[in-house]
Amino acid sequence: MEYKDYYKILGVEKRASVREIKQAYRKLARQYHPDVNPGNKKAEEKFKTINEAYEVLSDPEKRRKYDQLGTSYFSWQQQGGDPHGFDWSQWFSGQSGEGGVRVDYSDLDDLFGGGGFSDFFQTIFGGVGGQRRSARRVSRKGRDYEQPVEISLEEAVRGTQRVLSADGERITVKIPPGVKTGSKVRVAGKGGGGMGGGPAGDLYLKVTVSRHPVFERKGDDLHCEVPVDLYTAVLGGETDVPTLNGKVRLKIPVGTQGGRTFRLRGKGVPYLRNPAGRGDLYVTVKISVPKRLSRKERALFEELAGLHQKRRDA
Repeated sequence: MEYKDYYKILGVEKRASVREIKQAYRKLARQYHPDVNPGNKKAEEKFKTINEAYEVLSDPEKRRKYDQLGTSYFSWQQQGGDPHGFDWSQWFSGQSGEGGVRVDYSDLDDLFGGGGFSDFFQTIFGGVGGQRRSARRVSRKGRDYEQPVEISLEEAVRGTQRVLSADGERITVKIPPGVKTGSKVRVAGKGGGGMGGGPAGDLYLKVTVSRHPVFERKGDDLHCEVPVDLYTAVLGGETDVPTLNGKVRLKIPVGTQGGRTFRLRGKGVPYLRNPAGRGDLYVTVKISVPKRLSRKERALFEELAGLHQKRRDA
């Protein structure tokens, strides 16, 4: 019968604490679990040996007996004894099911279709005669899924929804006001199935807000350019400014220069965490110069230019 080095299997020292053994087991169990490695026979065998090692080293009585056995076995080897000639009989378990079956186990036979613990384990620790062979259950949350979704700036401002199909189920997902490119909307429990009784994963909608022909978004603020005719810029007046909630009138002071920016409070994007509040809209003036002039208009501009020159020369 082959001796099993459970410490080596878990990759821990013989002086390892219970916590260190548990941490090593969890790491390896997640790596080699059959749900993570479907159809991989080598991973299945590795998973069996990991569970077997943990079953022994996590139980104080089993670990004590195993350490005594190991000391005797390695002493036999050091004295030149043939490992195959070691007397195992003194270590045979006299009880079927020593240590009992813990309530947090699942049946290895159910998981793998037979062949749970090794002959070494069953001979030394019990399990001969049809005892159910067990492996510690690994509870793990299911995999999270991501689904990209593109929405318009208008939808980002007022909020919207999307209808998705997951495993034949139609899911209506509400997208709150204020989302931006890179925002993720979580749909709990609609990801991959859990492992070992763990909860299902989540579905995340990864939002992209499409470019807008008028507005540029910077955080929760919006920016845009508004053309203002030369006459209004010089003499002052009002002009229409677009917002995502309709047009508003903006007062243009006398002598407004091109590139001047006006701030319209509360005309931006709602705050994601507080939709009652909103960012601002920044409007930059772009002076619109007339391309075609009538004779009279040209004469007036020439007269104006002359007056301006005289003023500069004075």
